[in-house]
Amino acid sequence: MRGLGPGRRALLGGAAALWPTLAFAQQSGPRRPPAAEPGLPPVVFVHGNGDSSALWINNLWRFEANGYRRNQLFAIDFAYPNARRDNAKPQPFRSSTEDQMKELAAFVAQVRTAARRRRVALVASSRGGNAVRHYLKNGGGAEFVSHAVLCGTPNKGIVISDTLLPGSEFNGASPFLKGLNAGADDLVAGVEMMAIRSDKLDKYAQPDGRFVGAPGKPTGVGFDAAELRGARNVILDGLDHREVAFHKLAFAAMYEHIAGKPPASMFIAHEPLPVLNGRVTGVAEGVYTNIAVAGAEVEIFEVDAKTGERRSAVAAHRKMTGEDGVWGPFIARSDMNYEFVLRMAAQPVTHTYRSPFLRSSDLIHLRPAQFAKGDEGAGAIVIMSRPRGYFGVGRDKFSLDGKVPPGINEGVPGASTGKLVFDTQPRTVMAVFNNETIPTRTWPARDNHLVIAEFLN
Repeated sequence: MRGLGPGRRALLGGAAALWPTLAFAQQSGPRRPPAAEPGLPPVVFVHGNGDSSALWINNLWRFEANGYRRNQLFAIDFAYPNARRDNAKPQPFRSSTEDQMKELAAFVAQVRTAARRRRVALVASSRGGNAVRHYLKNGGGAEFVSHAVLCGTPNKGIVISDTLLPGSEFNGASPFLKGLNAGADDLVAGVEMMAIRSDKLDKYAQPDGRFVGAPGKPTGVGFDAAELRGARNVILDGLDHREVAFHKLAFAAMYEHIAGKPPASMFIAHEPLPVLNGRVTGVAEGVYTNIAVAGAEVEIFEVDAKTGERRSAVAAHRKMTGEDGVWGPFIARSDMNYEFVLRMAAQPVTHTYRSPFLRSSDLIHLRPAQFAKGDEGAGAIVIMSRPRGYFGVGRDKFSLDGKVPPGINEGVPGASTGKLVFDTQPRTVMAVFNNETIPTRTWPARDNHLVIAEFLN
């Protein structure tokens, strides 16, 4: 990654929504932490469409490994993370570009106070970059931001069309993006701008409309739709839409842009007893939100690394959430696999199996899984999920119960989940993604249980 300039490539080898208080998000330590060393601005991570701050865990760990204190790293949770279908028309439990810009501005103001710094660096994934650009250009943010890194943000749009996605903020022909893209370039005075994009594997930067529901129709955009005119553009060959934010090569590029030097390490040092925490958030009319849920029960069980069976009938941790939705803290072991069980009103009982946690984090947010159409007759359902990337056929090694689940497409990686249906007989199901293996156990769907194997990478 050393010395990457505009357009250079890195080769891949093989709020009610604000987090309850910024002080909580700083793990332990004083409510007014000491300022970071000169020249290293606090970093604010901005998630994408439908997502939460939980996706930034690995990035935060790598920033910590390179000299950043945890109390100088922040991540926003937008109250309603999903975009409106038409940006100009209100839609329940979804947000407009104006909504997100205002939330981001308020969050940055809190960060500046908590970190005691005048300016911050912003790092955004996908839709989060729309909020960042809007804030910088139209919300007065340029005064308070030193660096901006947009990862897989559809800066030109995912379509430029009068017929596809009319009114969407992701349409390059919409008033929103036409306004952002007006002018000779996409630079913002006083802000060091960078975009990170895929070479040709970003599902939302494709000439064909397959991934926007219009296969065979031209989108009007190309593989370079995430670039910023006049800015430093880094191309990461072989990475997909999400990986250009969450892969270690993406971290290296964003760290060098902000710190002015390459990272000293890509290694995430283990803590033997990581402290885990997070919030339970909900779903409204089938749409995920980042609003805290009270009265949810969370249990955590230690499980066998080969079978997924519980090592004890007694939970290692159990808590009913309060108004802030917080389910922890929980002192874990970095050599232990875990099953998280989430019970909340009117939602499936969700069993999430996870690999060992390498370090402490307060961004282990929990959401209930959802039954899909056609699941009614299933005996048991197991879903493997990759929140920080997509499954690339031929690029990645992955399987669920030794099979590639149906619905995972070939070509440009476009699916982040895969599902298999089983009978009611309890059994072990192994989920594999490259070097990460997660053992799960089936639970009866007829009793309202769903099982997730959630990969860290």
